[in-house]
Amino acid sequence: MPKYVIEREIPGAGKLSHDQLHGISQKSCGVLKNLGPQIQWVESYVTDDKVYCVYIAPNEELVREHAKQGGFPANRISEVRQIIDPTTAEA
Repeated sequence: MPKYVIEREIPGAGKLSHDQLHGISQKSCGVLKNLGPQIQWVESYVTDDKVYCVYIAPNEELVREHAKQGGFPANRISEVRQIIDPTTAEA
């Protein structure tokens, strides 16, 4: 199943409180539940003004639908083509 990185421009994201992030996470999980098991949220990285989310989904359209239903921006959606880590240098 394809993996996607979603770039969400959210000014001040790094200053969101624990309660705000909790609420956003609950909203996301509720939308995911409604969309069904084909789409999964893996994790997200919060920076000063952006949130980078990793999702597994059959297609980009389902990722966009999640963003639409959740009211989240999805400024850029990129399909992951390869994954590398330090062990890649060993082979």
